[in-house]
Amino acid sequence: MALVGDRSPHIRSHVRIPVLLDALAEREGLVLDAYWIRTGDTEAPGAVRGFDAVWMLPGSPYASEAGALAAIRTAREDGVPFLGTCGGFQHALLEYARSVCGLTAAAHAETDPAADPDDLLIAPLACSLVGHEGVVRVTPGSLAERALGAERTTERYHCEYGPDSRHLDTLRAHGLRFTGADEEGGVRVAELPSHPFFLATLFQPELAGDGTRPHPLVRALAGAAVRHVAAREAAALTR
Repeated sequence: MALVGDRSPHIRSHVRIPVLLDALAEREGLVLDAYWIRTGDTEAPGAVRGFDAVWMLPGSPYASEAGALAAIRTAREDGVPFLGTCGGFQHALLEYARSVCGLTAAAHAETDPAADPDDLLIAPLACSLVGHEGVVRVTPGSLAERALGAERTTERYHCEYGPDSRHLDTLRAHGLRFTGADEEGGVRVAELPSHPFFLATLFQPELAGDGTRPHPLVRALAGAAVRHVAAREAAALTR
């Protein structure tokens, strides 16, 4: 599994990841060989090709926005299981808008504060979600609902930016689904039905509890990685 992000001991989610991986191995029997990859190292086309899962971690602004977007695009186009959390959610939407929807000027307010307001896909939230915990309701039958095993969950955040609602219909028209929202209707989950496993959340499932019980979405990513290995090996046998 590729853990894409600029690893820092000051980012709580980064510190939590090794704990989660140990818990997955101990509690679920899912041993993932995880590699941390800096965003500057994923700028080259296909830098994450060959991995069985890609997790775009929190920690924006990333050292290389181009690298973050390139890693997401490879996972999306190659059918590699993908999870994007917080900044990973924001950049998954940004990559899709630019690469699929033709919104080439789509911008992120954090990294491009001088952008035309009409081009802001990711804008400052009306109320900061740093340290916030809130209810998220997910669409029945969605990937998110199947992974969570419930239509309602309480999740933790650490972000100040989210999607501008003006552009969401364009993303929907090109196949992206928004399958989770807070109690005010703010989009919190996105997924791609045409992909084996492509899920992005504005909340941070890695911060749930104390890390000794991996969040269902983290377990779902691990399970998708295992299925990806099996499919790859089966394909190799038929060549």
